[in-house]
Amino acid sequence: MEAMVGEVPVHYAEHGSGIPILALHGAGVDHREIAGALEPILSSVPGFRRLYPDLPGMGRTPAPETLASNDDVLDLLLGLIDSTIGNEPFLVMGHSYGGYLAHGIANLRPDQAVGLALICPVGAHTRDVPKHEVLVSSADLTGGLEPDLEATYRDYFVVQTTETLRRFREYVAPAIPLVDDSSLTRIFSHWELRDRPEAAKAYPHPALVLAGRQDATAGHTHTRELIEHIPRGTLAILDRAGHALIHEQPHLMQALVAEWLTRVREHSKR
Repeated sequence: MEAMVGEVPVHYAEHGSGIPILALHGAGVDHREIAGALEPILSSVPGFRRLYPDLPGMGRTPAPETLASNDDVLDLLLGLIDSTIGNEPFLVMGHSYGGYLAHGIANLRPDQAVGLALICPVGAHTRDVPKHEVLVSSADLTGGLEPDLEATYRDYFVVQTTETLRRFREYVAPAIPLVDDSSLTRIFSHWELRDRPEAAKAYPHPALVLAGRQDATAGHTHTRELIEHIPRGTLAILDRAGHALIHEQPHLMQALVAEWLTRVREHSKR
């Protein structure tokens, strides 16, 4: 599907009906990665309409030169919300870079965004990041990937098995050639959001923050500080998980997401 937000055609996938959930993917991929991770649980829980946009410069959403910062991307997403969701309450989720943007949306729309889930979120600044360490590697694992893709897989996953390789091939690899690197460089050169989520008032709704103990991209120590501003937040730092937590610990993630959805529904009935 496609929605025009100003002059930008935003491509997105949509499934189900009910309370909207806006789910944002990370950098360097497209909506297929986060949709592939979340649909096994969200499709089995009735009453939720899931929207998975391609962020600018990735997938099928272009990034014209008018998009020159993450504030511009955030404004585009707010426009997408206005055109596809309107004024009704919604939930917002994000993985990695998408988590940074999701937190920004919740900060600017705290009355409308009634649930927030951040998975391996990056922040304004990255610190205390561990070295990449492979914890599990199948002895008989044969990549069958081109050298560049093989290197990306090896650098992304700390659990390298036939299953995580399958998920990489299905949900990550097809999106990599669609990335507009020059546009992302332009946008990311103005990274920090004008309205910093971490400096905002406490977020009042049920939230979930997941981090990988072995995350060599975003780290995990900052999530302890982040959760202090979310009184209704659950924080889980998962062992045997890096930045690819959504692929490496899918069952734990899905169980925690399901519990979060229960809390959001309870909270909305008050």
